[in-house]
Amino acid sequence: MTPTLPTGLVIAVLGAESTGKTALATALVQRLRERGIPATMVGEYLREWCEREGRTPRPDEQQAIADEQTRRIDAAAATGVVVADTTALMTAVYSEQLFDDRSLYADALAAQRRCAITLLTALDIPWVADDMRDGPHARQPTDRLVRAALTGAGLSFAVVHGIGGERLASAWNAINAIAGSEGRARARGRADAKPASWSWPCEKCSDPECEHRLFTDLIGRRE
Repeated sequence: MTPTLPTGLVIAVLGAESTGKTALATALVQRLRERGIPATMVGEYLREWCEREGRTPRPDEQQAIADEQTRRIDAAAATGVVVADTTALMTAVYSEQLFDDRSLYADALAAQRRCAITLLTALDIPWVADDMRDGPHARQPTDRLVRAALTGAGLSFAVVHGIGGERLASAWNAINAIAGSEGRARARGRADAKPASWSWPCEKCSDPECEHRLFTDLIGRRE
């Protein structure tokens, strides 16, 4: 039976260029649907903008791009579970990295706090060039800025490693761990508690029934 879910739960996938964000977000949506959880993917508006305009944005255009990314995520979350292939935080990071402009962080971090789960893709997969990417030299500085922004704002995140199916498994284990932490906190009467760190909820984290129960606990499943 498909569970009845409250709206508004967002899983954010962040990371530097060519670290598999889109592939991971797509795979997570498919996995959630296979587990009977309706999910929608929200793509990266910055890439869409660059492809449409045939160029990268100017500094004065960054805020509108970040705002549109947030608007799309919020609109999708109004009707169900969302996997976001980047958030406004990535636009804020690029603004700092490229233009030394930190003005986008306040709004971007406020939006990031509304995400239930934040996954950060590691730099362990090969670089793939395309016309919209700066080059492999940019990945490590971007990764540092993302980590610094999340840590500085006190926002928890899980780093996702691995190639292909290993990467999906790493992300799924992180989701299960967060679900388990949230469930244990509620059981102790602290429904608003946040997990201080990621930990595996049980040794059966690859069991589909266990996964489904843990994840639906996180999003407040109603029988």
